[in-house]
Amino acid sequence: MRKLFLIIQREYFSRVKKKSFIIMTLLAPVLLGGISVLPVWLAMQEHTEHKIQVIDQSGAFVDQLPNNPQISFSYTDQSLEQAKKALYKSPYDIIMVIPREILNSTKAGPILYYRSQPGISTEQYISNTLENMLFDYRLQGDSIDISKLDKARRHVAVSTIKVNETGKDEKTNTSTNMAIGYAFALIIYLMIFLYGAQVMRGVIEEKSNRIIELMISSVKPFQLMLGKILGVALVGLTQFLAWIILTVIISGALSGVVLKDAIADKAKHEAQMEKAYKDDLTANLDKVKPMNTRYEALQLLAQIDRVDKNELLGCFAFYFLFGYLLYAGLFAAIGSAVDNDADTQQFMLPVTIPLIFSFVISFAVMSEPDGMMARVFSMIPLTSPIVMMVRMPFGVSAWEVAVSMLLLLAGFFFFTWLAGKIYRTGILMYGKKASWKELGKWLFYKS
Repeated sequence: MRKLFLIIQREYFSRVKKKSFIIMTLLAPVLLGGISVLPVWLAMQEHTEHKIQVIDQSGAFVDQLPNNPQISFSYTDQSLEQAKKALYKSPYDIIMVIPREILNSTKAGPILYYRSQPGISTEQYISNTLENMLFDYRLQGDSIDISKLDKARRHVAVSTIKVNETGKDEKTNTSTNMAIGYAFALIIYLMIFLYGAQVMRGVIEEKSNRIIELMISSVKPFQLMLGKILGVALVGLTQFLAWIILTVIISGALSGVVLKDAIADKAKHEAQMEKAYKDDLTANLDKVKPMNTRYEALQLLAQIDRVDKNELLGCFAFYFLFGYLLYAGLFAAIGSAVDNDADTQQFMLPVTIPLIFSFVISFAVMSEPDGMMARVFSMIPLTSPIVMMVRMPFGVSAWEVAVSMLLLLAGFFFFTWLAGKIYRTGILMYGKKASWKELGKWLFYKS
C-alpha cells in the first residue's frame, strides 16, 4: 500500500508542477468565462439601424408598418428609379418596394434594394410583419371579425407531471432534464478522453525512456498501473474543480464589469416582464416568455428538485470515477503494448467506439429515456457512465441504478484485471509491434 501511495504521489506532483498544467488550469477558465460573456456583450452592442424608404404600390401599408429600435420605415411617392438615384445621398440604406399584386397574389412579395446589406433578422422581421398584416387584411375582406379570432387564438403550453410509486405528483421539465443530462454526459465523455489519454501517453513516455525498468524492479506491474491511473485521476479532479471555481469567479467578474450598464438599462423592463409572466397574462404569453430569459432560467433550474440533488450528484461522481477508471485501465494497457503514439491507432478505435457510440445515442436516449435502447445501454459497463447520466434527470428506478452500478463495478474489476495482464507483459516489450493476436497470448501468460 505504501508503494502504491508513493506512485500516486509521484504521478500527481510530477504533473501539477508542470508549467503546461498551471497555464491550462488558469487559461481555460478565462476562455470559458470570456466565451460565456462575450456573445451576450456583442449581442447587446449590436445596434445596426436600418432606415427603410417604402414605395407602397398597393397603398395598403402606408403608415401601417410598425417600427422597432433597429428598423424604421418612411414612406414616399417617388418612383423606384428616382429613389435609387438618390439612395446614396439620402439618409436611407434600403428601399423597399411593395408591389400592387401583393394583396391578391400568393407569390408576390416585397423587394429590397440596398446599399447596406440587411441581416437575416431584418428580412425575417419584414416578412413576418407583412405576412401578419396580409392575413388580417384578407380576413377583413371576408368580413371576419379579427378581434374574435385573436381571442380564440391561445398559446398551449404542455406541462409534465410524474406520478411516483407513492402516488404523489412530481413536476417535471423536459428541456431542463435534457440540458442536465447532456451536460453530465459531455463532462464524463471529455474527461475520460482527456485524462485517459494522459495515462496512455505517460506509460509510453516512461517505457520509451526505460524509466519503467527501474520502477518495475521495486513494485509489481499492477501496482504501477493502478498508481498511475489513480494519480492522473487526482490530477484531473484537481484541474476540474479549479476550472469550475475559477470559471464561476471570472464569469461573475466579467459579467459585473462588461454587462453592468446593459443589465442596469434592462432591469426595469425585465421586472415588468417577470410580473407579466407570473400573472400568466394569456394574451401576451407568447411575447413575454421568450424575452424573460433570466426568470425562465431560474424557473427551469428550480425543476431540478424533482430528482434529489444529492442523489444526482452522487450518481454523477460514481459514474464519473468508475467510468474513468475502467477506460484508464484500457488506455494504460494500450500504452504498454506500443512504443510510440503512432502505433496506438490500431488499438484505440475498438476501445473508444463504445464511448463514442454512447455519446452519439445520448440524443435518442433523451427522446425515449425509458425505452429499451436506453435501458440496455445504461446497463453495459462500457456505455453506462454516459447513458445512465443522460437518463438520471428524467428519473430512473432505484433497482435499475443499483444493477447498473454493480455491473459497472464488475466491469471495472474485469477490465482492470484484463488490462493488468496486458500491462504486465507489454511494459517490458520493446522493438516489436504488438498485434491483437499477440495481446491475446499475453492474457494467458503466467505470472
